Amino acid sequence: MTVDRTPGRRLFRVVNAVVLAGVVLVTLYPFVNIVARSLSDEFAIRAGKVNLLPVGFTFHTYGFVASDPTFWTNYRNTVVYTVVATAIAMIMTTCYAYVLSKRHLKGRTFLIGVAVFTMFFSGGLIPNYVLISGLGMKDTIWAIVLPNAISVFNLLVMKTFFEGIPAELEEAAAIDGMSTYGILLRIVLPLSKAVIATMVLFYAVSFWNSWFPAFLYMTQSDLFPVTVYLRNLTAGATTGTSVGADATDMTVATNIKAVTMVLTVLPILTIYPFVQRYFVKGVMLGAVKG
Repeated sequence: MTVDRTPGRRLFRVVNAVVLAGVVLVTLYPFVNIVARSLSDEFAIRAGKVNLLPVGFTFHTYGFVASDPTFWTNYRNTVVYTVVATAIAMIMTTCYAYVLSKRHLKGRTFLIGVAVFTMFFSGGLIPNYVLISGLGMKDTIWAIVLPNAISVFNLLVMKTFFEGIPAELEEAAAIDGMSTYGILLRIVLPLSKAVIATMVLFYAVSFWNSWFPAFLYMTQSDLFPVTVYLRNLTAGATTGTSVGADATDMTVATNIKAVTMVLTVLPILTIYPFVQRYFVKGVMLGAVKG
């Protein structure tokens, strides 16, 4: 009898499957509930009748949100901020990680120490606000994309991955006359698709969900990302009257939050399946190589 067919092994698989199924159900429940609320009648939500399935099925609230020009302006801002911030973050993180992966680099330990230091210590909220204001970046995209351009965690994962690439490949390319940038662009990056896809996902999700920097540094509503729109909606700052709604539209005050949440998370859910295989592979490679 092989190990895989022993009673203990079969019991472990059954218990493992049950536990993981339970974790999946617990994880999915909040999102399914939000989707059900977004498609339900306002009175059914207030009565507490909505659980996993919509009650009083309606798309009225989706139409209500879609008719709000502020929502789409903030949604467009989120897309722009996320794309620009992710591109800048990937360029800076990749270059920094590639440099740190070279053990012969003079000052390498100091550069790693500088990066790691920022994981535990920061200037604080007020100094950061004074700095951003002093640099004239308030009410600009740069207040969103530059302060968080490098995540030290992502940096260390990429560094570890680059260290696992055989040095002989780069040495052979250097002998053939390829420059440092040529080696990075034509040798290293094509071999790093998994970790790059992982870092893109990490950064994109982080910037997409971020709201506090915009809430802090943006004073004009037409510059807000959709997460600040959602925050204001949840806090009661955005109501039906703010978009010219009549008394009938005010009845969507409860499930309009659910609709906004669904529309906000939808792009991430759409993209994730296409990068999932790279995500798992990249995290594992970055974790075990060194």
